[in-house]
Amino acid sequence: MIYTAIDTFYLTDEQLRDSPSRKDGIDEATETALRVYGCDLIQESGILLRLPQAVMATAQVLFHRFYCKKSFVRFSAKRVAASCVWLAGKLEESPRKSKHIIFVFHRMECRRENLPIEYLDVFSKKYSELRHDLIRTERHLLKEMGFICHVEHPHKFISNYLVTLEAPELTQEAWNLANDSLRTTLCVRFKSEVVACGVVYAAARRRGIPLPEDPPWWTVFDADEAGIQEVCRVLAHLYSLPKSQYIPVYKDNDSFTVRRTPDPQALKESPASAVASDKGTPIPSSSSQEKDSVTKAAPNMVKEKSDDEGKSLPAELNGKQDPAANLKSEKSESGVDRSREREKERSRGRDRDSRGRDSDRDSRGRDSDRERDRRRRSRERSSGHSDKERSRRHSSRDRGDYYSSHSSRDKDRHRHH
Repeated sequence: MIYTAIDTFYLTDEQLRDSPSRKDGIDEATETALRVYGCDLIQESGILLRLPQAVMATAQVLFHRFYCKKSFVRFSAKRVAASCVWLAGKLEESPRKSKHIIFVFHRMECRRENLPIEYLDVFSKKYSELRHDLIRTERHLLKEMGFICHVEHPHKFISNYLVTLEAPELTQEAWNLANDSLRTTLCVRFKSEVVACGVVYAAARRRGIPLPEDPPWWTVFDADEAGIQEVCRVLAHLYSLPKSQYIPVYKDNDSFTVRRTPDPQALKESPASAVASDKGTPIPSSSSQEKDSVTKAAPNMVKEKSDDEGKSLPAELNGKQDPAANLKSEKSESGVDRSREREKERSRGRDRDSRGRDSDRDSRGRDSDRERDRRRRSRERSSGHSDKERSRRHSSRDRGDYYSSHSSRDKDRHRHH
């Protein structure tokens, strides 16, 4: 149903008792707890996102209006609260990115459920699913309200009323009560003027400040005594409730986290123990302890065997050792054998290399000796030829001197004759 006026949205007590959640089997206490829980999420997320109080108030009113038309069984309170914050930021001109809203609700759920705070990757499948669900829920909100999302809060009336009544000291108290009233269904039952008169009356009673009663002051502000008394009664009931906790009535998974905490009882009970408990035969804890001791002792015995090959394992462990440990020991022995073979092959290769190097050195030494012999012989030969040539030169010189001396003597003789 689409509404064309703002005032026609307010519901009566009979309509609230016949809400869609009640038709799906949810009692009044559960519905009240879920409404308070969703409004707490909106308030906390607005503080973390640094939003004005007007945005959080608008989101809470949208939350209550939506669940007056839809059931908590078919729409998750967590997802609807996130979409209300996103939509209210746009309506109050303080928008926030969808990524930031998803991160804030993810962190709040981790803190509330004592889960480890993990980073939510924007490229993950979980993030894309949360973002699509945020957009889809916003469309449901706009459709159910007929795109008429204007909200009038009681806060502005409180300031005007207290100025008229000349009681400025009640401003903070009345403001706090107005914020708390948004966790209840007062915003869909009474007009903002009636709620403002009710919180002013409650604040005056708390502080003990008298207000004019002749004539009654609320008649000036278009309110009646029955509405004021109902506002005070609902606020008193709200303060008597314990801290809100999430009640999982939604059918599908509505978590903002990637993984859920497993059941501790399921971790304690193994499949074997569960079967044994069904049959009525308990499993003693000593058997598991003996298995742990045997599995721990097996690797130590394998080490002793590797150190002392002559010693054998005790007879108690023969045939009772864990097959996994046997496989590990066989693998270790085979690994040792392979390493030994590799070392032998490496030593053989080194010997071959050293032998080849020695043979190369011997052959090089022989070649160098041969070269030296050849050079020596050639030097000797060359030195012998040079000596002969020198002797020949000397003999020829001597002969020339002899002939020259004799010829000069003969010349002298001929001259004397």
